[in-house]
Amino acid sequence: MQKSQVLTDVEIAEARQGVVKKLPEVTLTFWIMKIAATTLGETAGDLFAQTLKLGYFLTTIALFLIFVVTLAVQLRARRYNPFFYWTVILSTSMTGTTMSDFMNRDASAKFLSHGATSLGWGPQGLGLGYPEGAAVLISILIAVFGVWKLTGVTFVIHDIVTFRGEALFWSAILVSNTLGTSMGDFLSDSSGLGYGGGAALVASALVVLAVLMRAAVPNVLLFWIAFVLTRPLGATAGDFLTKPAAKGGLDLGTAGSSAVLLAILFGLMAHAHVQERKKRAALAMT
Repeated sequence: MQKSQVLTDVEIAEARQGVVKKLPEVTLTFWIMKIAATTLGETAGDLFAQTLKLGYFLTTIALFLIFVVTLAVQLRARRYNPFFYWTVILSTSMTGTTMSDFMNRDASAKFLSHGATSLGWGPQGLGLGYPEGAAVLISILIAVFGVWKLTGVTFVIHDIVTFRGEALFWSAILVSNTLGTSMGDFLSDSSGLGYGGGAALVASALVVLAVLMRAAVPNVLLFWIAFVLTRPLGATAGDFLTKPAAKGGLDLGTAGSSAVLLAILFGLMAHAHVQERKKRAALAMT
């Protein structure tokens, strides 16, 4: 029997008990797909808001509606489907990108690209700034976790099987991806580290978290810290790919970078789908 078909005692027990999982196992592939999705979320969000000049206001509304549609599909699914799950992750990443930009930025020339004097219809942004915007988002995220704790629903994502649990999970995902964008933009634009330095700092923090997973630190806590931190890693990586060389980027453009990242993410989703089908087939034979 191939390694991919070997089942754990827990998986066999779940199959016999009829437990249907809606969320994936947290593996190395999971984190690779998370980083790919959040990087694509950064480049695609900037593509719509900045390159196509739709602006943060209109783009945020449009992407939030897309998030609602993709979430509805995920919530109606009977079991874990990699295409449904990662499409919602991608939509939260894109929405989080423009939500963060709308909160933190304004009509100042420093936030407008290519000498533009305006960016789309509607307000250009609230102009809170990265520290204030991050403080607001951290407060919201703490509130979501507080409500989550009061409901008694597990924080272990693989064990979330109820509608209430999924609703809380996706609420936390949307806020954490928005917060991660603010953190990434601060590291890239205001900290003096630049795109490469910001990405290196976040990557180093993730390595520390990986080491702590072997220590006496709750893995659930480490998971959520890592989930937030992979978003600024994607944000800084996305900016590094798309921003002009004069600003320290590779100047590959938002359209080209988004197309390549979408192909990579779609390939990973297809691979995850095949692996999930193999697992189900093997479970059916036990």
